[in-house]
Order: sequence, then structure tokens, then C-alpha cells
Amino acid sequence: METVPLWVLFLALALLILCSAFFAMAETALMAANKYRLRHLAKRGNRGAITTLWLLDRTDKLLALVLIANTLINAMATALVTAIAILFFGHDESVITVATAVVAFLLIVFAEISPKVIGASYPERISLGSSHILQPLMKVARPVIWFVNLFVNGLLKLLRIRRVGGAHGEPAHNRLSIDELRSVVLEGGQYIQQKHKSILLNLFDLEKISIEDIMTPRSQVEALNLSMPIEAIMAELTTCYHNKLPVYEGEINKIVGILHVRKAIGLLNEGEELSVAHVRALLSTPYFIPQDTAVLAQLQYFQENKERLGIIVDEYGEVQGLVTMEDIIEEMIGDYTTSTPGAARTDAMAWSAAGECLLEGSAPLRDINKKLGLDLPLDGPKTVNGLLLEQLQEIPEFPIALKIGQTVIEVVQVQNQSIKVVKLLRPVPVKRWLAA
Repeated sequence: METVPLWVLFLALALLILCSAFFAMAETALMAANKYRLRHLAKRGNRGAITTLWLLDRTDKLLALVLIANTLINAMATALVTAIAILFFGHDESVITVATAVVAFLLIVFAEISPKVIGASYPERISLGSSHILQPLMKVARPVIWFVNLFVNGLLKLLRIRRVGGAHGEPAHNRLSIDELRSVVLEGGQYIQQKHKSILLNLFDLEKISIEDIMTPRSQVEALNLSMPIEAIMAELTTCYHNKLPVYEGEINKIVGILHVRKAIGLLNEGEELSVAHVRALLSTPYFIPQDTAVLAQLQYFQENKERLGIIVDEYGEVQGLVTMEDIIEEMIGDYTTSTPGAARTDAMAWSAAGECLLEGSAPLRDINKKLGLDLPLDGPKTVNGLLLEQLQEIPEFPIALKIGQTVIEVVQVQNQSIKVVKLLRPVPVKRWLAA
């Protein structure tokens, strides 16, 4: 040691610290790397990503390699500093203690904290580069890694700790849940256009909502009554807004079919005298849907049965409303068709300068929450009218206001045993003061 130049000793110490920093930085970068981004790069043929994924599939061996190398290098650095101290100052215990403290400080700052912060800041970039060095090192150190892991596995078995993972130590629970995917989309920032983000979030919601949440309620369904005089039926057809109409006889729970309005108008244009028998002949078989059917499942049923319109019925077989393929598509991509006459207007939902919003009582709560940024309960009634009646337990005879959550709702107009118009007051944000 005495024949070795001082600069060589310090150079060796610097190299050891650099090596320790490399392993610490590589370990942090590999553990923090985004596997989905790496898989994307690997599919495009990036060799660094392929190698990185190979290493991450063998996490136990990778960690063993990094920790063995780091421990040995740090021990060598400590021994080298101690030897330098003894060489220049002799076996003075105080000097050796100071030298040990100095090397510990150097290792903590330059070989642990700083490189790990860098690795966490640029995980993909560093892991792609370091993987080309770690892979051959892992193959060379395979016997040592096997020997160390032999004791590790024995200790885990002794403590009855099960290793959760695949064949190479990859976590089996590495798949993202719906809520986690939602968080990924929300945090996409500038990488995902706002419209695309909205569509993706709507798709996630399809798993949670039923047909009842998006159907046109019974009171707003435009249907044709065959019990009416033929003149009234013809007037209804010529002023009809829709291309398809549910047809019932006597009362709406007795639906007998679905009428293609264009076919009926075609008969009129041909100069034929339309009769109830002609209308019956044009009817197609109605398609009934239980009201608790999931929206995503119903989309699949529509595709399989080549249907575009379904009648929603409850457990007693009574009609609750109808839903179309367009309703489901609008739930996914947003409104794109003209509003139906008589339906609750939701496209004009917005807060006024005074923080107020006038709405029809039939306005859906889901649309209100979505467009006004509220958090009204959705586990019960589907409309403002239903929510207020549930809270009041009676039909109000005069204007009344109540607070649901943080939202104040004022009843403006009551008509025909239902609340027709309400006024919403924007919730005042709660200021939270943090203790200094």
C-alpha cells in the first residue's frame, strides 16, 4: 500500500463511489420505470426496453445483484479510506473514526441520495441505458446470486411469507383496475385531448350504470295508441319527431309492436287510405329490456339482436321507458343529436353570473352532476323531481328550498303532482385553513 501513489488511491476511491452510485441509481430507476411505456417501446423494437423488461421479470435476481454489488463496493470504499488514514496518521482511533464518518458521508451523499433522486427523476432513460450493463453482470454473477437467494428463500419459508408473483418474480397483481385506469386517463394531461379523455371516462362509467340511468322515462316517451280514431293516428304520424314509435293499445303497458313511421308515411304518399289494420301489418316485434340491465351489456345485446330500440320494463312487466342505440352512443361520446321535444333540456345547463341554474324537474341527476360539477346522490332516484320527493316525503304545495349535501335546491313550480321547475344554487367552496 505504501508503494501505491496517493492519487491512485483517491482515484480508486472515486471509482468505487461512482460504481456504488451507478447501482443505486439503476436500482431506483428500474423500480420506478413505467412498465406500460417500456412494453410500448419494446413492441417498437427498442432493445433497451426489451432488456429492461427481461430484468424486471427477474426482480429477485436483479435486486440480489444490485445489493450484493453495492454492499461489496461500499465495504471496499470504507476499507480503502481506513487504509489511507492508517497510512498517513497511523493507528490513531480518533483518525480512523473521522475517516469512517467521512466515507459514510460521501457514500450517503454521492452514492445513495443523489443518484437515487436522479434515478427517480429519469427512470425510463436511465433504466434503458443501465440494463445493457446489468444483464451481462447478472449472467456472470449467477452462481453468487443463486447462493444468496437460497438463504433468502429459506428465510421466507421459515417466516411463512408467500412470494406473490409469476415465474420470474413479476407481481401477479400488476394489472390496472378500472379506477386505476381512470386515474391514468385523468393524469394524462396534455398527452390526451380533452374530448378523447371525456370519451374514455364515459366508457369506464358504462360498467357502473344501468339502462335505467340513460333511458327516456315513460312520461316523455312518444308512442302511438291504436285505440285512437284513424284521423288522430294519421295526425300523430305526420307530426312525429321519430322514425320509430312504440305502438300500444288502450294503455302504454300493452305495447303490441314498433312502427317504422316512414313505411306508414309511404302508404299515405301512395294514395292509400290508411287504416288500423294497415298500421298493425307494419308493426315489428317489440324488444323488451329489464330496467337493471347494464349499459355495456345492453350495447352488446343490441349488436347481437340487430336492434336499435328497446322498451324498458320493471319486474312487474310495466313499461318504465325506452332506450335506443343512440342513447348509449351519446353516453359514450356526448350529445350529438337534436334534443327531443318535451325532453328535459340538459344542453343549456350552466351557472349564471349569480351562481344560479334553473332546471326542469325531469332533468337527470347524472347529467346535472356532470355538467354543473355537483355531487348529488345517484344511488336512488334518477331525476331532480324524484330526489326532492324522496327527501320531502310529500309533494310540496308551495315553493320550498332544501340543502342536499352542499347544494341548495329551491322548488320553483309544482304541477300535476310533480315538481316541474327547480333552482339550484352553486355551492360555496369550503376554505380549509392549514395549521402553520
